[in-house]
Amino acid sequence: MTLISEHIETDTREKILVVAERLFRQMGYQKTTVADIAKELRMSPANVYRFFDSKKAIHEGVARTLMGEVEAAAQSIANRPGPAAPRLRELMKTIHRMNSERYVGDSKLHEMVEIAMEESWEVCVAHMQLVTEIIGSVIAQGVATGEFEVSDLQTAAMCACTGMMRFFHPQMIAQCATKPGPTIDEMIDFIIAGLSPRAKAN
Repeated sequence: MTLISEHIETDTREKILVVAERLFRQMGYQKTTVADIAKELRMSPANVYRFFDSKKAIHEGVARTLMGEVEAAAQSIANRPGPAAPRLRELMKTIHRMNSERYVGDSKLHEMVEIAMEESWEVCVAHMQLVTEIIGSVIAQGVATGEFEVSDLQTAAMCACTGMMRFFHPQMIAQCATKPGPTIDEMIDFIIAGLSPRAKAN
C-alpha cells in the first residue's frame, strides 16, 4: 500500500507541475494563482498545498524540471564516445538553443526565470554548478586523450562556462541579441583554442 500511495503522490506532484508550467506560459507567473492551478486539476487549493507548501515551491519545481531537461540533454552529449572538442561544441550550442527557445522566445517564461533568479537563486546556482560539472567532464575526457591540455580542470570548466555566459544565461541571451560581440561558434572556437595543447618551443 505504501508503494502505491507514494506512486500516486509522485504522479499528483508531476501533474501539478505540468499544469503550473502551462498556466505560467499562458497567463504569466505573477497572474497565475494556486487557485487557478487547483481549478485546472479539479482539486481544492488545500489539496495542492498538501504537495507544495507555497506558490514559490511550485515555481521552483517547474524551474527545476525545465533546467533538468537542459541538464539531461547536456549529459547525453557528454556521455557519447568520440573526440571531446566536437562534443563540447555540440553541448554548448545545445544549451544555448534550449535556453533561447524556452525562455527568450517566450516572454511569460522569461518573466518566470527573472523571478527564479530573485526568489529561488539556489535552484539556479545548483543548475549552473551541474552544467559546469558536465562541461568539466568533457574537458577531462579531452585531457585524457591529449586533445586538451589544462593544469586545473575545475578552473578550466568555470572559465569555459563564464566565457559562454552571454549564450547560456536567459537574460543575457535576450539583452545581447542585438549587441556587437562574437558569434557562438567564434566564442566556442576561442574556448577550444584555449584548452588545446600549446606548441612546444624548440
